[in-house]
Amino acid sequence: MAKPAVTSESFLKNLSKFAPGPEETAAEENPAPSSPSKKAGGTRAGLKHIGAYLDRETVEKIAILRARLNLDNSQLIKRAIDQMYSMENAARKFGDG
Repeated sequence: MAKPAVTSESFLKNLSKFAPGPEETAAEENPAPSSPSKKAGGTRAGLKHIGAYLDRETVEKIAILRARLNLDNSQLIKRAIDQMYSMENAARKFGDG
């Protein structure tokens, strides 16, 4: 049994069966905006993201500390900030700052 010959006309005709309509295309190009609170998720509500660009050496130190202390990035940064803040307050109280 021989296969039917495929022409460009039949190819385009079959392709149009699967092409999205104008309404579907417009919906893909302009997705409905979602509220920021939905993107943040339940665990991030009320939290602020702080990022940094760090050199390779610092990133390696962070990875080692995360592994040794079994903390995620957020926990590690919070711990470091808390310690630095305590040291700064102590220095101010004793007149070293």
